[in-house]
Amino acid sequence: MSDVRHVLVLPDREAAEEVAEALADRFGLEEEPQLVRDALAGEDDAEDAQWLVVLRDEAERLDPAELEEFAGEWDGWREEP
Repeated sequence: MSDVRHVLVLPDREAAEEVAEALADRFGLEEEPQLVRDALAGEDDAEDAQWLVVLRDEAERLDPAELEEFAGEWDGWREEP
């Protein structure tokens, strides 16, 4: 069993929370996505933080292109972990 992860980068916490909730509905996730605050290098201001939504996909059933398009609905994108 491999440890496949997808990382979606969102502009703010609200978007990340909405994406995490919508992911379960749209993709039928078995496990709750993990939200991680990612302060930009050299930035102390909380307003400059991005939020990451980390998904485990051990069965490798999620399509990276679909996730990229999905994150884009919230002005986000998918990053290679």
